[in-house]
Amino acid sequence: MLTPTHDVLRDLAPSGTLRAAINFGNPVLAQRNSQTGEPQGVSVRLATELARQLGVAVTFVTYDAAGKVFDALASDQWDVAFLAIEPVREAQVAFSEPYVIIEGTYLVQADSAFVSVQDLDQPGVRIAVGQGAAYDLFLSRTQQHAELVRAPTSAGAVDLFLQQGLDAAAGVRQPLLKVADTGTGLRVLDGHFTSIRQAMGVPVARTAGAAYVRAFLEPLKANGFVRSALDDTGQRDVTVAPAQG
Repeated sequence: MLTPTHDVLRDLAPSGTLRAAINFGNPVLAQRNSQTGEPQGVSVRLATELARQLGVAVTFVTYDAAGKVFDALASDQWDVAFLAIEPVREAQVAFSEPYVIIEGTYLVQADSAFVSVQDLDQPGVRIAVGQGAAYDLFLSRTQQHAELVRAPTSAGAVDLFLQQGLDAAAGVRQPLLKVADTGTGLRVLDGHFTSIRQAMGVPVARTAGAAYVRAFLEPLKANGFVRSALDDTGQRDVTVAPAQG
């Protein structure tokens, strides 16, 4: 186990408590316990273990969308967060290597003519996205023709797609598959338009804390900690990112 220095503790728990941002907008990473309502999931497990190794308490600061987690950085609401690595975020967040890899894909009507993810980037096509989500950021810089219609959250993007009769909803494969499995005449396209690299991050100026988090995470990918945390919360089909070094 790593030994945290004074500088690491100053960066990661300046108040004496690790404030971990938990994003319920991505149910692969975090969910509410169905009985207690408490946060659970791989990001919660990682935050709890980080606090244990630092020797401090942990408190969870919860959000319903990744974009809101990122926006909260400006008002110093958290010390560590769990976000996808994206260029627009890297100016303000120092990221670890990814701990899971998830796919961004599309939910469409069952009778839609769209077959592959590449079919969607056409003039006149309207795609619902959760504002500020990793796939919103990716599509915003790569789509050339389709129009992105933004909802406040990822779940809201699915609602927007259905309510407005849009062509597709972009999102993470696993929660989209759960929507499609409800028997509502929907399907999820094969393939993906991006691989979303979910990582731990700290405010970019906290260099000692960032280095500690990077070193903290790699053994937990290698020793099965991340795999077990995913499996225990029903995310058995999610890919753990390979350990570095």
